[in-house]
Amino acid sequence: MADLFGNSNKKNVPLGVYLIRKNLITERDIDTALAYQKEHPEKRIGEIFHTLNLCSDEELLKAIGERLGCKHALIPKNIFEKFNCSEYIPFDTMRQHKVIPFGFADKNRSTMMVAFADPENQAVRKRVELILMNKGLKMEVCVTFATYIDAAFDELDKKSGKTTEYVVEGQDTTQLVDNIIRSAMNKRASDIHFEPMDNRMRIRFRIDGDLIEVTNIDLSKRDYIIGRLKAISGMHQEKKGMQDGEINSYPEFNIRVSSQENIYGEKFVLRLLRKNANIKSLFDLGFPNDEEIIKKSFDRRNCIAMVAAPTGEGKTTTLYSVIQFLNKPSINITTIEDPVEIRVPGINQVQVGANSTFASNLRTILRQDPDIILVGEIRDQETAEIAIQAGQTGHFVLSTIHTVDAVEAITRLKKLGISAYDVGSVLATVIAQRLVRRLCPKCKEERDFNEAEIKEFEEIGNRFGVEFDYKGHKTYTAKGCEYCNNTGYYERIAAVEILNINDELKDKIIEDEPSSEIRKAAFKCGYKPLVVDAFKKVIDGVTTIEEVKKKLAY
Repeated sequence: MADLFGNSNKKNVPLGVYLIRKNLITERDIDTALAYQKEHPEKRIGEIFHTLNLCSDEELLKAIGERLGCKHALIPKNIFEKFNCSEYIPFDTMRQHKVIPFGFADKNRSTMMVAFADPENQAVRKRVELILMNKGLKMEVCVTFATYIDAAFDELDKKSGKTTEYVVEGQDTTQLVDNIIRSAMNKRASDIHFEPMDNRMRIRFRIDGDLIEVTNIDLSKRDYIIGRLKAISGMHQEKKGMQDGEINSYPEFNIRVSSQENIYGEKFVLRLLRKNANIKSLFDLGFPNDEEIIKKSFDRRNCIAMVAAPTGEGKTTTLYSVIQFLNKPSINITTIEDPVEIRVPGINQVQVGANSTFASNLRTILRQDPDIILVGEIRDQETAEIAIQAGQTGHFVLSTIHTVDAVEAITRLKKLGISAYDVGSVLATVIAQRLVRRLCPKCKEERDFNEAEIKEFEEIGNRFGVEFDYKGHKTYTAKGCEYCNNTGYYERIAAVEILNINDELKDKIIEDEPSSEIRKAAFKCGYKPLVVDAFKKVIDGVTTIEEVKKKLAY
């Protein structure tokens, strides 16, 4: 069994044996640690001795250090208050590689002591050494526990989250940019906007679909911030204007970066994509809590099902939930995505690259014996044609398309060059959705529906033949508190409409009738627009009429 720091060149003795010889642990302790490691295979044995408190941390680290031929360090969780670590090593490097500089080894301040969670990782050591060499410093390697480093960053994040100021006077550029990114993560932001203005740089976070201004930075720091963003995202420093990059130094997130020059300078938008995010069920996303409806819409063959919505309305999230619902060992599911946002066990996921497209990948996948194919987006005629062919030859194809509602997805496919016959013969289901903000559970205030709201229910009910059961129900006022960033809302839920193509609708599509006629026929077949589901969520106390009016035109 591999130990935490491997076998040093000093002694080819397992760590556990070495600690027994030092009279720090017993053979029973090793059995306990190995049993723990079976349940936590990602943990190394040295960290397990520490986690199980089988001997004192100082004695354990000292022994590990002796064995490795280096010093040990008990890093306090408030190290960032005691020492300006980021002046010497960037925060993102410290986080990614679990290293922390914590002081000088000599009075001349020429040698920096750096604590490593894994000092035998030569690649990391060389990288950190080079960073310090560029600052005119030597490096002394020490060993510490990864949990100590994690605790230090947890303490830093906690303080950042409490202040919500995002910018602290005296921070260097590296620390400033890292603090803004970490604050956005803590606040559940999906995007960060770095926007140069005439006399400042404005920072805004998109949280639950809304942009919130969080701070302004002095214009004198603009060029330093731009340089830092380009450095960590792999962009060309000298080039101005449109560039795309990626930040990979935050273990839990993929961060896509886009730059574009405006009249005041370069604007940057960072899209935060959480790695290995939990996939919610379709019911948790806002779909009707009826498994038969879901099966009717998605458990199909020889056809295409599409999720339709504008950009940023959760189409990809819905697709992930669908494939999770359909995923079985007996089914071969393959996806084509740009990029792969969430890794799903048991699914073959393909990422569109610089030298490939959705269409070229889709051609290859058709030779891979798929049952279900997920195409991240149908955006051109070539991809649409191949997807249609896949649906016609025995596959079930899932994809997304940018339209305002479910019926308009039919028109959109035709405008991409797909014949009315092909659309009608293969399209089976279109789900349209909009994300509305959920009321904050901590601060929402109960009240009765007022006359204007009751009138809204009656008007919408009469227009679409629905009787809303609002009597006896309460609604809520979005008040706002610290938990929800004083917005009154926390997270979002989908208002959905489901258009299942029956024989009557199929005939109208094939006959190339206008969308107005297809819509009339859909209403007769039980189709209900987005606003109906949104109003039901108001009655259920999930959201408010104000939020529905903001997101939906009806």
